[in-house]
Amino acid sequence: MTEKDKKIEDMPWGVKGIDKATRHLVKHAAEQAGMTIGAWVKKAVHEQASGDNRERGVELPEELAVEKRMPPRVAEPVSVEDEEVEDELSYLTSPAQPMATNYHGPSSKTYLGNPNLKAAGVKIEFTEEQYNEYVRCTRDPVYFIENYIRIVNVDRGLVPFKMYSYQADMVQTFKDNRFVVCKLPRQTGKSTTVVSFMLWKILFYDQQSIAILANKGVLARDMLAKLQLAYEHLPAWLQQGVVTWNKGNIMLENGSKVIAAATSSSAVRGGTYNLIFLDEYAFVPRNIAEHFFSSVYPTISSGETTQIIVVSTPFGLNHFYKMWSDAIEKRSLYIPIEVHWRDTPGRDDKFRETTIKNTSLEQWRQEFEGEFIGSTNTLINPTILRNLAFSLPTRDNIGFEMYKTPERDHTYVMTVDTARGVEGDSSAISVIDVSSIPYEQVAKYKNNQIPSALFPDIVARCGRIYNNAMALVETNDVGQQVADSLLLELEYENILSTTNRGRAGQKLGGGFAARSQLGLRMTAPVKRIGCANMKDLIESHKLIVRDFDTISELSTFVSSRNSYEAEEGCNDDLVMTLVMFGWLARQTFFKELTNTDFRKKLLEEQAAMFEDDVLPAGYIDDGIDDEPNSIEGRRFDSGFYNTRL
Repeated sequence: MTEKDKKIEDMPWGVKGIDKATRHLVKHAAEQAGMTIGAWVKKAVHEQASGDNRERGVELPEELAVEKRMPPRVAEPVSVEDEEVEDELSYLTSPAQPMATNYHGPSSKTYLGNPNLKAAGVKIEFTEEQYNEYVRCTRDPVYFIENYIRIVNVDRGLVPFKMYSYQADMVQTFKDNRFVVCKLPRQTGKSTTVVSFMLWKILFYDQQSIAILANKGVLARDMLAKLQLAYEHLPAWLQQGVVTWNKGNIMLENGSKVIAAATSSSAVRGGTYNLIFLDEYAFVPRNIAEHFFSSVYPTISSGETTQIIVVSTPFGLNHFYKMWSDAIEKRSLYIPIEVHWRDTPGRDDKFRETTIKNTSLEQWRQEFEGEFIGSTNTLINPTILRNLAFSLPTRDNIGFEMYKTPERDHTYVMTVDTARGVEGDSSAISVIDVSSIPYEQVAKYKNNQIPSALFPDIVARCGRIYNNAMALVETNDVGQQVADSLLLELEYENILSTTNRGRAGQKLGGGFAARSQLGLRMTAPVKRIGCANMKDLIESHKLIVRDFDTISELSTFVSSRNSYEAEEGCNDDLVMTLVMFGWLARQTFFKELTNTDFRKKLLEEQAAMFEDDVLPAGYIDDGIDDEPNSIEGRRFDSGFYNTRL
C-alpha cells in the first residue's frame, strides 16, 4: 500500500448522493438491530460483498469477514412503584416488542428497502413457540390485537393496543356476525378497533378484499395509514409478504387487499368485497348513501361470509338513524352495538362539564350521548321529531309506498308538489286519511327523475287507489300543466280548486267562482299559514306522519329569512306536501267536505284538560242546622240582610 493510499484510508469516509429517506431507513434498521449506524452499514456492505464474491468464487480477506451481529439493546431495569407506571412500561417486554425480528437482512428480502416490511416470496422458519402463537392468533382476534397490535397514543406515543372491554366485545361481534351497525360517542377508539379487526382478517385469511369508506377520502386514507402502521410493527413471522403498499391501497402475497376511498355511488362499483367498512356513515349525504347501497349491497348479499360494518356518531334523523332504528326494532339483520360515554375510562362528570363548557349542550348530547338530534332551529320541536315513529311501507313497481291500504267509506286527500324531473328537487305526493281526527299519512311517492309529462299519470293512479282521493296540486312552474293534464287528459275530476280573493288571499272553493283555478299557487302567505298549521297538527298529535323520508326532511326544515326551508344540501319536497295540507286543513270548505275541524277538536281537548286541572269547590258540614234563607243565623228578606237578632 502506498503512502498516498494509506492517507486516504485514514481519512473520514462518506458517500455522496444518499437521500434523506434512505438515511432514515438505515438509522431505523440500525436501532432495531441494536447496532450503531456505522456498524450496521459495514455489516450490510460486507454481507452484500460476500454474496457477490461467493457467486464469482472469490474469498474475502480475513480482516473483512462479517462481524457477528450485536444483540438488540434491552431497556435497563426500572424501579417501578406505581402500578399505573408499570402498565405504561409493560410493552417493553410484551410479545409485540422484539423489534429485532423485523430486520430481514439484505434489501432483497424487504419491500422497497423498508426494513419493517417483508417482501413477497421470503420464507421464514418458525420456531415451535412462534407456530403455537400463530395458531392462537388465527383463532382469537382479541388475543392477536392485544398482544401484537401497536397504536399511537396522543400522550405516550407508540404503545400496545390494550382494549377496553367494550372494544373486545366489538371485535368478537365482528367475528361472529355478517352485519353490524355501531352507534358510538366520539373518541372511543372505534376506528382503531375496526382497523385492528381488518388487519387480523387480511393476515390470517387468504383472498380477503376489504374496502374502507368514509365520508371524506382523506379520512379513509388516514384509517388505512393506521392499519399500515400497525402492520409495520408486527414481527416478521406474523407478516405476509407485501406486493403493493401505498396511501390508497395495499396487497399482500396471500391475495388479501385493502383499499381506502370516499363513500360515493361509484366508489367500489364493479368490485367484489368480503368486508365493507363504512366510517361516520351518518355524515354521508343521503342521496349518495342510497346510490351506494343499491350498487354495492348485491355483491355483499351474494356471499355467505361477506360483511358490512357501519360505525358512526349520530347526525340528525337521516339514513343512519333509520338503519339504527331498524336494527333496534329487529326489522333488519344488523346487530346493533351501542357504547355509553362513561364506558371509556377517565370520563366522568367533570369530563362532561368541561366538554359542555367548551362546546355546547346540543353538541354534547349528539356527539357523546348519542342522541339523534336534527337542526336546532327546526319548525317542529326537536323533542317531537325524535319521538315520531316511522313504519315500513309496501312498495309497488312505480315506487308508490303505502303504509295503510285504502278502506271503504274513508275519505282521502292527496297533496301534490311538482318538480321538473332533472335530478334536482323531487315530485312528491302525500296521501292523508281525513276521515277522522287525528289525520294520518297513509302513502307517499317521491321521485327526482320522473318527467313532468308523466307525473299526472302517477298522480291519477295513486288517487284512484285511494277512493278517488281529493287532489290539491301545487301549480307553481310546471304544476299547472300537471293539474290541467289530470282534468283534461286523464279525466280525473276530483281536483280541488282555489279562488283568489285579492288581499284576503287564496281560498278553497268548489270551482264555481269566476276567478277560480285548479290547484293551489304557493305564495308567501300560503306558506306561512301552512307552516303554522302543520306545526300545530304534528305537535298536538293531530297529524300522524308514518313515512321516514318525511320525518327526515322535517328534521332539516329550518328557519330562514322569516320563513322555513330545507338546509343547504337537503330537500323539502315531502314537507311541502304537508305544508299544503296544513293550509288546506284551515279552509272552511275543507271542514264542510270532511266534517272535521281539528282546531275545534283541539280547543275542546284543551278545555277538558283545564277543567281536570281545576280543583272542585268544597263544602264543609259543621253539624249546625241553620234556618232556611239565613246566613250565619241572620235572616234576610227581599235580598237585604236583617241585622236584628
